[in-house]
Amino acid sequence: MISIKGLSKIFNTDAHNQVTAVDNITLTINEGDIFGFIGYSGAGKSTFVRLLNRLEEPTGGQITINNQEISSLKTKGLRLARQEIGMIFQHFNLLWSRTVKENITFPLEISGVPKTERDDRVQELINLVGLAGKENAYPSQLSGGQKQRVGIARALANKPKVLLCDEATSALDPETTNSILDLLVDINNKLGLTIILITHEMHVIRKICNRVAVMESGKIVEQGNVLDVFLKPKQEVTRKFVEQVMGSNEEEEDLQQLIQSYKHGTIIRLHFVGETTNQALISQVAKKFNVDINILQGKITQTQAGAYGSLFVQMDGDQTEIKQAIQYIEKETSVELEVVQHVN
Repeated sequence: MISIKGLSKIFNTDAHNQVTAVDNITLTINEGDIFGFIGYSGAGKSTFVRLLNRLEEPTGGQITINNQEISSLKTKGLRLARQEIGMIFQHFNLLWSRTVKENITFPLEISGVPKTERDDRVQELINLVGLAGKENAYPSQLSGGQKQRVGIARALANKPKVLLCDEATSALDPETTNSILDLLVDINNKLGLTIILITHEMHVIRKICNRVAVMESGKIVEQGNVLDVFLKPKQEVTRKFVEQVMGSNEEEEDLQQLIQSYKHGTIIRLHFVGETTNQALISQVAKKFNVDINILQGKITQTQAGAYGSLFVQMDGDQTEIKQAIQYIEKETSVELEVVQHVN
C-alpha cells in the first residue's frame, strides 16, 4: 500500500547549520493498517507525516502510495494524488466563516464535484461522523470534539484511501479523545481506510493501532505489532512510552513492599497476553477449588491485537487445593503463572 525508502528531510537553519528532521526512514505500511508513529517533541514525526503528502518537500528518498510515486509528482499530478490522501490536524484548521456543511463541502467544490452529488456526499459524511443536526452551525458554536469530527468529515470528502492524523487528539480532553479514536476505528472498519496516526501518547497507540513505529532524533528506532512492542520494548524511549499505560518502576517497588507485607498464603503473578485476558479466570478458579483469592494489584490494558498485563493475587487455603489450582492455570489456560512468594 505505502512504501517508503530512504526518506529524509534536512532543514537549513542558516548558512552553516543544518537540522536533520527525518533521517533515512524505510518502511512499509499495509493497506487497512492503523499505523501509529510515536515520539517526543522534536522526534521528527510531524515532519515525517507532512512529507507523505508533500506539505514538506523531501530532501531525499521515495514515497510510493498505491503504486504511484508521490515524491516525483509535479504540480497537477500532486494535486490529484492529494485527493486520495486526507489529513486531519491538532487544531482542526476549519474555515471559521463557514458552517459545518460548508466546511465539508469545500474540498468537493475545489475538485469540481457537481452540486447535487456534493450535497449527497456531505450529508453522508455528516451522518458518518455523528454531526446530524449540526449542519448549519459555525465552528465557534462547536465543542473541540465536534470540530475534529468536522475535520475528519472534510478529510474524507474526496474518498481518500489514506488518512493522515497529525496529533489529532492532543487538543482534546480524555473522554473526547476516546470518542474520536472510536470514530477512527469505525471509519477504518467501514471504509477499509489506511490510517497513519502521529502522537506522543502511548494510550492512543494502545487503543486503536495495530502497528507502531517509535521515532527518536528523526529515526525509527523500533517498530512492530503493538502487542509485541508492549511485551518486549527494546529501546529506552519505548520503555518510557509503555510505562505511560502500564506503570513505572516506582509502582513496581510499591507492589514488592505490598507483597512482602503478607505473612500467609501464596502470592502469584498472572501474566495475560491476548484474548486470554477476557476469560473470567479468577471466578473459574474460585469455583473449581476451595481457595480464597485476594487480588492485590494489577494492570491490564487492551490493544487492537488483544489485552496485555499482569495481575498479582494471594491464594489462601489448603496447600493441596492451592497446588491443584496452580496446576489448572498452568495446564488448562494460556495464562503465564509465576509463584512470587509462598508463606505457610
